[in-house]
Amino acid sequence: MELPRDQEVDALARLELRIEQAAELVSRLRREKEAALAERETAVRESAESKALASRLALEIETLRGERGEIRSRIEKLIGQMDLLSAS
Repeated sequence: MELPRDQEVDALARLELRIEQAAELVSRLRREKEAALAERETAVRESAESKALASRLALEIETLRGERGEIRSRIEKLIGQMDLLSAS
C-alpha cells in the first residue's frame, strides 16, 4: 500500500514538525532543569548561611544573658551595701 506522493510529503512534513517540536521541548526542559538546579544551589547556600547566622546569634544571646546576670549580681550587691550604709 503505497501512499501518493503528496501524502508522503505531508507525512514527512508532519514528522519533521513533530521532531522539531520535540527538540524544542527537550531544549526548554534542559534550560528549566539548569535554572532549577541553580535555584536549588542558591537556596542551599542561603540556608547554610542562615544556619551559621542563627548559631552566631544564639551564642551572642547566651553571652549577653551571662553578662546581664553578672551585672544584676553586682547591682544587687551595691544596693545591699547602700542599704547597710543607710541603716547605720
